[in-house]
Amino acid sequence: MARRPDDDYDYLFKVVLIGDSGVGKSNLLSRFTRNEFCLESKSTIGVEFATRTLQVEGRTIKAQIWDTAGQERYRAITSAYYRGALGALLVYDVTKPMTFDNVSRWLKELRDHADSNIVIMLIGNKTDLKHLRAVATEDAQSYAEKEGLSFIETSALEATNVEKAFQTILSEIYRIISKKSLNSEEPAAANIKEGKTIVVGESEANTKKACCSSS
Repeated sequence: MARRPDDDYDYLFKVVLIGDSGVGKSNLLSRFTRNEFCLESKSTIGVEFATRTLQVEGRTIKAQIWDTAGQERYRAITSAYYRGALGALLVYDVTKPMTFDNVSRWLKELRDHADSNIVIMLIGNKTDLKHLRAVATEDAQSYAEKEGLSFIETSALEATNVEKAFQTILSEIYRIISKKSLNSEEPAAANIKEGKTIVVGESEANTKKACCSSS
């Protein structure tokens, strides 16, 4: 299990998953970081995160993906949750229109709490449930364009577009960071370089736990 090379990276990017409970955030996380899918995954309690190191435009990027429960009662954790996040994946379930309707509320919360330059991607998950689809691709696409978000549909179950979604948002973050470090003297870019953690406190790091235990 120990993979020391995982500690050798150029940049650490924190990306948060947000959206209603039950839309598949935890399975997107486990599919991307461990290539696992849990049919019986339960609601996430509190916060968890997982990491994966990958290559983006010739640089080694360590992606730290944070996942939180969609239930309202965990709203108190959001400020710390969003702090230092460079990207956000806003997930809804294509079979549940209410989760798509709530996207605007999540987007408002994201814009209230997160950095104004955060890269946001709208994700319609569970495309494998074709016969139950209730949110048209075109509706989500036009909403994303209106709000200036990138958009993709995924299936964590079938591993469709999951890799592409994460690669796309991490590439976009990298382009912005690279441009910043070239075009300005802002210390923010320097802080991210050379593998330094971006505002992730010890107490938060200790909340890491497994997505789906098979006990």
